[in-house]
Amino acid sequence: MSESHQQPALTRCPGCEEPPASGDLFCGACGYDLSAVPARPDDRPTLAITVPPAAPPAPAAAPAVAPTAPHAPDAPAPPVAAVQWPAASETDSSDVPVPVHRATDLPGTDSGGKPLPATPGAHHDGPPTTPPVRHDDRAVVAEPATVVPPDASGDFALAAPDPRTAEPTPTPAAGTKVCVACRSGRVDPDGYCENCGHAQPRERDHMEQELGSVAAVSDRGLRHHRNEDSFAVSSTALPDGSPAVVAIVCDGVSSASRPDEASAAAASAANEALLESLPRGTHPQQAMHEAIVAASEAVNALAQHPPGSAEHEAHRHQNAPACTLVGAIMAGGLLVVGWVGDSRVYWVPDDRTGPPARLTEDDSWAAQMVAAGLMNEAEAYADERAHAITGWLGADSYELEPHTASFKPDRPGLVVVCTDGLWNYAESAEEMAAAVPPEAHRRPLHGAQVLVGHALDGGGHDNVTVALLPFAVEPQGAGSACTTV
Repeated sequence: MSESHQQPALTRCPGCEEPPASGDLFCGACGYDLSAVPARPDDRPTLAITVPPAAPPAPAAAPAVAPTAPHAPDAPAPPVAAVQWPAASETDSSDVPVPVHRATDLPGTDSGGKPLPATPGAHHDGPPTTPPVRHDDRAVVAEPATVVPPDASGDFALAAPDPRTAEPTPTPAAGTKVCVACRSGRVDPDGYCENCGHAQPRERDHMEQELGSVAAVSDRGLRHHRNEDSFAVSSTALPDGSPAVVAIVCDGVSSASRPDEASAAAASAANEALLESLPRGTHPQQAMHEAIVAASEAVNALAQHPPGSAEHEAHRHQNAPACTLVGAIMAGGLLVVGWVGDSRVYWVPDDRTGPPARLTEDDSWAAQMVAAGLMNEAEAYADERAHAITGWLGADSYELEPHTASFKPDRPGLVVVCTDGLWNYAESAEEMAAAVPPEAHRRPLHGAQVLVGHALDGGGHDNVTVALLPFAVEPQGAGSACTTV
């Protein structure tokens, strides 16, 4: 026999709140169907609110429950919709549990529709309270003097440093050389930045000059830390008004002290001497001899006046500055060359079917061995002593013996004046002619650049300096003359 479940008696009618009699199916006061409404339990169950795992435990606050207004007997009770909470991820991208939002983290409105204050206890009609700032994970209230007023959006802007209180970058004094790397450090007398230590490029590391029909290029090379070569090119006029073109090339002796100063002094002194003597009518060959003597005196003077203090040079072996010199003059249809040392002059005809020639003889150990008949040229220059020079400009030279030679070419050509930094990679006249570009007589500066590049491509073991002088002759010129002193 089945048993039916009996509804428990209601204490009050849901429609009129009158207590019904026991067992009544309808309210005796208002007629409400009491069988359709379940009986209200004696107590209210506690509903559990699910909190994310990372939420710290907090004391539960009793929810405020608004009273429900009674409904008319003929109006059904409105359904109670469940609150739709947004789903929150359990962890963030770093696998760290997501913290629980606080009430002040989200915007809201009060019962009048006005925005709620951003900070508990703050009011929109009053000054905002000072927000806490975090230092080393400790909440510290900022000092009132550092409070920045909010902008139009209500956000507090970060205070930027006052540019008036920032220390300006010191500006280098006028005339002070500034580092090319960091653009702020001062360059010391040795050529290094005092701030970052970067070595500064020297003015003489690469030099180029073109003056009419003569051009010269000098380069430090790939192995030396500085350029110890120097050159001077110029032009002047003879007493009859005809032009005279000059090229002087000097190579500092690396084993001597201050070789860069020696080559610069010699090139400058020889050039000035030629510009003074040629316009007076001095024969070009005699003028070249006098120019070499003047260059020697200029180099000798460097040994008498050493630069710097005694402390700076105390631990440095001192010997006389020294260099070699070679030069060429084109004047009155003559080609005059002069030299001391192992720098050279080559002749390369414009018509490459003609033979090139070397116009100088080295003041070197190898040349002496060949001249004495003790070795052939191949054997002498293969010896490790081949490039030891026997003649140079300097206070410690044994005896100054300037060499000069005069030529009268019967055809146009190119005069190549160079240091051993170039001819080491094109020693014979044929090798030098092959290295000279065909258009060098029309573009001497470009030709000098190509020859320097030839030496650098070969290894650039030494400083490289070359001067090119295109030599033009009249078509009716005939014969050639050569006088060597």
